[in-house]
Amino acid sequence: MLRSSHFLLLVLTLLFIGFGATGCQKDSESVVSIALHPTNANILYVATNDAVYKSRDGGGTWERFPSFSARRVTTLAIDPLLPATIYAGTMGDAVYKSPDGGQHWLPHNVGLKEHVSFVNQFVFHPALSEKIYIATTVGAFSTKDAGREWQERMNGMKEVHIVTSIAINPKDPTILFAGTTGGMYRSDDGAGTWKKINNGLIPESELMASMALGVNAIEIDRTNPDIVYAGTTKGLFRTANNGEQWERIGQLLPEPFVSSILIHPKEPSQLYIGGPSGVWKSSDSGKTWQAVNRGIATLNMRSLAMDPKNAQIIYAGTNGSGLYRSTDAGASWVSVPLKAAAARPE
Repeated sequence: MLRSSHFLLLVLTLLFIGFGATGCQKDSESVVSIALHPTNANILYVATNDAVYKSRDGGGTWERFPSFSARRVTTLAIDPLLPATIYAGTMGDAVYKSPDGGQHWLPHNVGLKEHVSFVNQFVFHPALSEKIYIATTVGAFSTKDAGREWQERMNGMKEVHIVTSIAINPKDPTILFAGTTGGMYRSDDGAGTWKKINNGLIPESELMASMALGVNAIEIDRTNPDIVYAGTTKGLFRTANNGEQWERIGQLLPEPFVSSILIHPKEPSQLYIGGPSGVWKSSDSGKTWQAVNRGIATLNMRSLAMDPKNAQIIYAGTNGSGLYRSTDAGASWVSVPLKAAAARPE
């Protein structure tokens, strides 16, 4: 268990990272999460520091949902098989769920420690979307019934209870990866047990330090799931053997902190990362990188999302100038203002 002073430091760091340190700005200018509809490119959801927004016309107009939580929303996810169902993770109120495209929201926290739970990420089982895993500041949890009840999944994570990211193997969903403030874990039995896999990621001697290595983002190559990328507070890493050995890549990037990663679904040599120095693209599996920020006013990136049906379309959420969209694989970006009317009447 982390000491209280270390926990406080972590929470303050997460707040700084997640919600920006860009001075006075409108809440809607800090985009913390982007969720794209799996089949309809016109529908997307965006979470900012103060609200959840929905567009039905590709960002042309927006609905702004009234506050359904006393806490900020930290992450959004759309059920890939039932896309009218939306999940929201919050800072302190755990999980909310909407069954009707955001019009109504209800807490879904049975089994969760909702009074302290900062939800970082949702991951769906690829074939059974009612089976969901979440990463939170009080551990990893899963549900088998679409959030009605949650169970803690921390067996094997003895040193670390703060889970920052999670990913599931698309071809073998019994294999999951969990990023923590102390490196990486892998489960080979559907989160029943976890094994530490930090070879090449962080020396064992450094693990006891507070905030030793935060794993902010994990992405698995869909064509070869043995290849996994980890974006951390101390650089970008890659494994080609399911996490048994990691190597640092992108050492020439100007900033080691990586907040998000995207992999082209059909051309996995194409990667994107986001962080304090903007969006960067690689066309050779991370060997070389180029900045792709033309049109973006604020380079401090919080979130990236790629259209599931068209990899040319990418959204970027910044910590200072709102939401941007690229329709040419990152070569250029245009601002997508979150100008919203009130939510539709019931």
